[in-house]
Amino acid sequence: MGSALLSGLVAGGWAPVGDLTVTDPDPAARRRLAELHPGLEVVDGPVAADSAVLAVKPDVAEQVLRTLAAVGVRRVLSIVAGLSTARLEAVLGPGDVVVRAMPNTPALLGAGVAGMAGGSAATADDLEWAEGILLSVGEVVRLPERHLDAVTAVSGSGPAYVFFVAEALIEAGVTAGLTRQVSRQLVVGTMLGAARMMAESDEEPGDLRAAVTSPGGTTAAAVRTLEFKAVRSAFIEAVAAAAERSRQLGR
Repeated sequence: MGSALLSGLVAGGWAPVGDLTVTDPDPAARRRLAELHPGLEVVDGPVAADSAVLAVKPDVAEQVLRTLAAVGVRRVLSIVAGLSTARLEAVLGPGDVVVRAMPNTPALLGAGVAGMAGGSAATADDLEWAEGILLSVGEVVRLPERHLDAVTAVSGSGPAYVFFVAEALIEAGVTAGLTRQVSRQLVVGTMLGAARMMAESDEEPGDLRAAVTSPGGTTAAAVRTLEFKAVRSAFIEAVAAAAERSRQLGR
């Protein structure tokens, strides 16, 4: 996710030289980032700064944050899954700021969406700073922190669900007699068009679905099968499982 956010920021106008510095302990990751973004300063240790984006695995987040605090970082935008602002604030000094967010991988294309919440010391200026970063790569929704585990489950993991559905539909098209190339083209085009209809319409997804579901028709037969197989329930349970896992990561 950190790489996706970095690529989105560069695509959104942030200059690799001057605006951004990346620290990563993995030599292979540093080489890859330097090749992807010519001129970007990529180092293996902390860099003195007053603000930083924390994009690491939950099990090393507090250790990394202590290192950042030691070189003067006093404001952090964390995209670490599961870790609360209170837990991260405990690593920093009194009055230091943590803003927690969960973006998703379409940030690579400037089409991400992120949920965001400020910690106990975050001011309006701090939230605007964090939102400015996230807006460079997509949309931002501000909401209470107690909802961020659900955000992680719905939109943070959400692209994987869409890709999973696409995989299944492509395979279904092949099973029905289409070539894989044609099936993929039809599925991707259909998903793009359907997403655009939802984005540009005031109608709810259920209403849009009903509009293409003629009584006794082909779509009705398909939807009836999906309901019989409890696909809707499976998605609800999947999101609940992801939200619970996010909560577990923060314990």
